[in-house]
Amino acid sequence: MATAILNVTEPPSGPQTSVPPGIRSNIGSIDREYLGWLRPTSRDTPMSEMRRRFEEDGYLFVKNLLPRDNILNVRKEYFTQFAPTGILEPGTSPTEGIFNSSADPLKHGGIGAGELPPTDLQVQTLISSHVAPDYLQILKHHDLRQFVRDLMGWDEEVLLKRTMLRHNAPFALSTGIHYDKLFLRGGGAYFLTAWVPIGDISLNGGGLIYLSSSNGLGRAIEEDFTHRAASFTDEERISAFNAHMSSTGQLSDDAGSFHANEAQGQGKWLASAYEAGDVVFHDPYTIHGSAKNEDPKGAIRLSSDLRFYKVGSDLDARWMKYWVPGDGL
Repeated sequence: MATAILNVTEPPSGPQTSVPPGIRSNIGSIDREYLGWLRPTSRDTPMSEMRRRFEEDGYLFVKNLLPRDNILNVRKEYFTQFAPTGILEPGTSPTEGIFNSSADPLKHGGIGAGELPPTDLQVQTLISSHVAPDYLQILKHHDLRQFVRDLMGWDEEVLLKRTMLRHNAPFALSTGIHYDKLFLRGGGAYFLTAWVPIGDISLNGGGLIYLSSSNGLGRAIEEDFTHRAASFTDEERISAFNAHMSSTGQLSDDAGSFHANEAQGQGKWLASAYEAGDVVFHDPYTIHGSAKNEDPKGAIRLSSDLRFYKVGSDLDARWMKYWVPGDGL
C-alpha cells in the first residue's frame, strides 16, 4: 500500500523527532523507518563547521544563500517562456508555476528524466532557457561563487557551461537514483555540485533526497564499473550509457529497493522542503535522486545543477558547452 501523502511544506522547527511523510520515487515508496531529514545549515555558520559537515555528510544544505527575489525572477522568466506550450494552469502566474491540470504530465517533461517533450516549441524553449539573462546572472552571483571558493579553499573556480536547468511536473518522471561522477568521468579532478531550487519546493514537491553516509558506497560502485570497463575504449569507459549502465545512466528508479539491496539497508533517505535562495552542495559520489513530485498545489519543481572545478584542474571538457538535446551526456 502506498504511503499517504500529507501536505507538509516545511520541516519541523527545533529538534526533528518525526520523519518526513509520504516520500516516493519513480517506482514505489520509501518505508518511514528509512526516512530522515536533511541537516540544514545557516549561512552564518563558521566555515570550519560547514567544512566538517560537508566532509561528514557528503552534502551541505545551506539556507538562504542567494537572494530570494533573484531566484523567483528566474522562475518567472522560465515559465513565462514556457507559457505558450500549455504547461501552466489557466489563471495562474508564471512565478507560481502551477501545472495545467488538464494536461498530460508525461508530455511536459524536462531534461534528465525520461524522453524529451514531443514538440519543437518545447525543446527549443528548453535550449533557450539555459542562456536566459536572469538565469545567467544567478550563475555569476557573487554570494554563490565566493561560497564555493571558501568551502573548497580554492583561489578561483570554474563553472561548467553545461548546467542542468530542469522542470518536473507533478506525477511526471523524476530523476532516478545516481551519483554525479557517473556522468562526469571525463576529468580526473574533484568537482563540487551545487543544486539550486528555483522557487519553493514543498516536502512532497519533488525535491532532492540524499542517501545518508553514501559516499563510500558511491565510490565502491564506481570502482566496480571501472574494473568491468577495463577493456572498453576511452570513449566507452567514460560514458554514463555504456554497456554496463542503464539506458538513462541512473542506478535505479526505486529508492526503496536501492536502499534494501545495493545499500543493504544501511543509512536513510534524507528529505526536506526547500525555499527559493537555498543551495545544496554535494560530493561527486554522494547518492541522491529526485523524489516524485506530488505537490498538493500542483506546483512544478524547477531547479538547476551546477558543477564547479578548481581553475586549471583536469575537468570534464565534454561539459564545457551549453546543454542541447542529444549531446550524449
